[in-house]
Amino acid sequence: MSTHAEADLSEVLVVPDQHPATLEACRRCRLWHDATQGVGGEGPRHAPIMMVGEQPGDKEDLAGRPFVGPAGALLDAALAEAGVDRDEVFVTNAVKHFKWAQRGKRRMHKTPGQREIEACRYWLEKEYEAVDPRVVVALGATALKSVLHDYRSGLRDKLGDVLEWEGRLIVPTYHPSYALRAPDESARKQAYDTIVSALRQAGRLARARA
Repeated sequence: MSTHAEADLSEVLVVPDQHPATLEACRRCRLWHDATQGVGGEGPRHAPIMMVGEQPGDKEDLAGRPFVGPAGALLDAALAEAGVDRDEVFVTNAVKHFKWAQRGKRRMHKTPGQREIEACRYWLEKEYEAVDPRVVVALGATALKSVLHDYRSGLRDKLGDVLEWEGRLIVPTYHPSYALRAPDESARKQAYDTIVSALRQAGRLARARA
């Protein structure tokens, strides 16, 4: 009886072939059920640079906006240091709903799975179409897998590279949250400097393609 009930519930919660008009209506994967709301991208239409992170965090889930928490503050600082105007950047995530697990009173981040990343490419493709960025910065491994549509793709061996995919230049780098949670000050600085270097490179590439 329990197995049958769970199967029925799954059918209600997930509609993989759905083509929703809004994030609020999206049932392409199960994550919508436990999230406060979907969090779409934000920034100017036709921004030359699109930055793709992993997923909304706790603060983004509550606010309904991307990169408004500590990782967003670090990203703003890195953009400023790299000489890239935030007004020229469209920021979004590979997955639009917060995936989390309860730990005490806190909602702790869980890494999205391949099925969830794949389901949310529907929304990322719509953002590509609307913004048509010249350069895409993939912030972290999940973002890189989504951007390249390659779930075996690793991040570390591509740091410092410029890739090309479907007519766009792709600049891989760490997610800002990685720089925040690195184990010591030296590792945090190294990760932050890597992000700044990637953003500086993205700015140069975007200007060259203008």
